[in-house]
Amino acid sequence: MFKKGFTGTQKTKLKSSVQRALRTKITDQFPLLTPHIDELIPKKSQLDLIKAPDRISLYALGTDILFFQHHDDALFPHLRVVHRFPQCFPTLQIDRGAIRFVLSGAQLMCPGLTSPGARLPEREREVKAGTVVAIGAEGKGEACMVGLLKMDTEAIKSVNKGVGVETVHYLGDGLWRLDVD
Repeated sequence: MFKKGFTGTQKTKLKSSVQRALRTKITDQFPLLTPHIDELIPKKSQLDLIKAPDRISLYALGTDILFFQHHDDALFPHLRVVHRFPQCFPTLQIDRGAIRFVLSGAQLMCPGLTSPGARLPEREREVKAGTVVAIGAEGKGEACMVGLLKMDTEAIKSVNKGVGVETVHYLGDGLWRLDVD
């Protein structure tokens, strides 16, 4: 989505009612983030909306982009938010061989999630298709990608073929390098 660099257009201050609705949407979509929502978006703070190409909306607090969304789709956290609150997002782990492909913007294939070194949640904690997930890498401490799960984790284990996670935002992409001033 952000493979190439881009510049955001104007910043628009969000009304307080829109900010409240956004906070509610964030806590509904990421329930584990609820205890940290006041730390992430203080109640008296001013959020900005930055319009990006292809109808992408970036929500920023000062110079930090917190979340983004395409049209009215699901909200996606910026990787810096995932790095601050890693326990609040469902996380999958890829093996070392998949790291270079992920950092070049390729879609994450199922074999990269099922090979030795990779880690999927146990059956009791299965993640459903359509869920926003963070992707960690074997031997690394922080997430390297945010994506949209294309099939349930159990289906990934059983099928082991095709695209498992659609790449949305990764380290070094245009959104990571975007300077918001």
